[in-house]
Amino acid sequence: MSDDMPKTPPQHDPAIQVAATEAVAKAEAAATRRRWINLGEFIAVAGLLIAGGSLYLNWSDHRADQADKQVAAVKAQRDSSRFDIRAVPTSNGAALLLQHDDRHPIRDASVTFPSELGIGSKDTVGDTIERGWFEHEMLKATDGAAEKRTGRLPVLITLTYWDGDTPRKTRGIYDIGWKAEGGFPFGRSLKLESLHLHELGGAQARLDAVWASVKPKPKP
Repeated sequence: MSDDMPKTPPQHDPAIQVAATEAVAKAEAAATRRRWINLGEFIAVAGLLIAGGSLYLNWSDHRADQADKQVAAVKAQRDSSRFDIRAVPTSNGAALLLQHDDRHPIRDASVTFPSELGIGSKDTVGDTIERGWFEHEMLKATDGAAEKRTGRLPVLITLTYWDGDTPRKTRGIYDIGWKAEGGFPFGRSLKLESLHLHELGGAQARLDAVWASVKPKPKP
């Protein structure tokens, strides 16, 4: 036969077609399995994340509850151990009696006066603030004023008290409320009327500054 004659296309081998079909089917099946495996892995990871998030939230809530309980316990202990200085005047106004409760007996106290008065500090005897400590100085500061006059004397009180078996200390600037009255022929006298907290803490310099702002003004 001549080489110029057209060639007949080869016939398809049935075995090859079957093998190709099976290969395509296996490939599709493998792809499907991979998709399911990936979906399963995603679901598993998502489940772990959700479980981890829930565990963290539970731990966080527990920790917050514990912190709240600790704060409440510290506050309760602080409130229980706190002592507020209070005082009441005697009937004749000659002294202020420091008050305490059964849980916080007073051990000792010191009262410091403004530097300008030249008094210094006084330790309490019988838990009292005595008029005689500063009566002369206050009457001198109001000399020549009207017969009756009222005012405030800031003092720095440092007090030690018992909280059970533990000694504790509190410190603050307090205002002693006073009243000067009387005149000729018996002279003027000073009466103590009250004790009020001015501010917690404080030192001599701060006390002197407070006194400068409230001390009696001289007669014009």
